[in-house]
Amino acid sequence: MSFLKYFATLLLFPLFIPASPAKLVAGPANILVTNDDGWAVAQIRSEFDALAAVDGFNVILSCPASNKSGTGNTTATPTVLTDPCEFDTCPAGSPAVGFNATDPRLNYVNAFPVDAVSFGIQTLAPKFFNGQRPDFVVSGSNVGNNLGPGITGSGTCRAAAQAVMLGVPAVAFSGFTASQISYTTLETDRTSNLTLAALTYDTLTVRLVDLLLKPFTAHGAEILPPGVVININYPPTANCSSVDDFQWIFTRLAPATNATKDVETCGNRGVLTDELTAIQVPGCWITASVYNAVTVKDVDAETQRKVLHKLAPLLSCQ
Repeated sequence: MSFLKYFATLLLFPLFIPASPAKLVAGPANILVTNDDGWAVAQIRSEFDALAAVDGFNVILSCPASNKSGTGNTTATPTVLTDPCEFDTCPAGSPAVGFNATDPRLNYVNAFPVDAVSFGIQTLAPKFFNGQRPDFVVSGSNVGNNLGPGITGSGTCRAAAQAVMLGVPAVAFSGFTASQISYTTLETDRTSNLTLAALTYDTLTVRLVDLLLKPFTAHGAEILPPGVVININYPPTANCSSVDDFQWIFTRLAPATNATKDVETCGNRGVLTDELTAIQVPGCWITASVYNAVTVKDVDAETQRKVLHKLAPLLSCQ
């Protein structure tokens, strides 16, 4: 089947939530990294390097060829580039999908975030992971926060949802301090605030991914409940001088209503604080919410409880 026919097939057939949760098996964890900002932004390359440096993680990257922020779940068949990739990382006329000549684990897809993560799961992963799909998808961290019900328009959050609908557990990460700069600045400007912020977010992301994956690499186990995504948002780094200054809190997407029945934690009486409210409290708060991959809305209390249990070693009370 040709590449274009392959992607046309993806667009024609609906996706579904798997009936059984994805589980890791014995051995290293295979991780796919994606985003909506593009394959050459500093934040995603820095994060890729941080994850790839962890013993027991096999990591590949599949991202849009250019910035596709705010494109939600838009999808298209990848096409030959009529303009260069972002930051001139590939010339006009380059193929619809391609890779870094010095590191084939770094891949672009000239389409949207949903297409990039689908290509990574269905085409790249079997190539790099001995015929297997990824065990886990890291979407982002995004340049800028994705908070509240409006995340339906986020390519980062929708890419994570697409991964889950393809049967791969995923977390969406977003960071306030990041910026749309080339990955080359990681070497040319190592002491800038943006580089330091990227390194901080990397460390925090590795902590969460390590928490979710490392305990289960020796035996089959559920990584996350099926059909859900965790939405992580990092606050500004300006007033947080150390990684250890940051505190993780469990939140919800939408503001609570009279009918809200969330998991009980931190004495909240079954009502979680919404992300937009929680992140404005003075301090270095990282919000963690759980949303349904199909509806992109808050999940029920029982599902929250399952995720809360997995994140418990990181969580604090605000």
